[in-house]
Amino acid sequence: MDDRVIVQMFLDRNEDAIAEAKRRYGDYITYIAGNVLHDRQDAEECLNDVLYAAWESIPPQEPNNLRTYLGKLTRETAIDRWRTKNRKKRVRSDATVPLDEIGEMVSGGDLGAALEEKELAREISRFLRQLDETKRRVFIRRYWYYDSVKSICVRYGFGKSRVFMMLKRTRKDLVEYLKERGLIG
Repeated sequence: MDDRVIVQMFLDRNEDAIAEAKRRYGDYITYIAGNVLHDRQDAEECLNDVLYAAWESIPPQEPNNLRTYLGKLTRETAIDRWRTKNRKKRVRSDATVPLDEIGEMVSGGDLGAALEEKELAREISRFLRQLDETKRRVFIRRYWYYDSVKSICVRYGFGKSRVFMMLKRTRKDLVEYLKERGLIG
């Protein structure tokens, strides 16, 4: 079933939209949630929370790209769940590392609020499109899918130091790109 049809089902308040979204994107949602939460049961519960969040937010939202919209909801939901679960523990998880790495680029501001600004998101997309395919894919695997560095190494056959260096240089280039456009200080 086409995404436009599923979104229209949400807009029409047709409960079959939830089942269709789960059928089409359940594995995608569970994959991202699993990379953040590192717990299969929590990832499956996150799937239900994401589908409920989609039901509650469409309408008024009317996403042009359902996959991207559900991915964003998944990351937000999984990170919130991880923080709630680990609030009393003084632990640092791989789940927060990608946010910390990107957050270092944006000085003096809330990263979550900054990323919601459409102009910044558009410029980041432009920046990513100009990268060579390998750098772009590694960056997206780390910061969109929350893949671990080890997972990226296995996927692309790279050593850890190569992945770390590639991510570091890409973040540095992204900072310069955003500074040139006056989007960060």
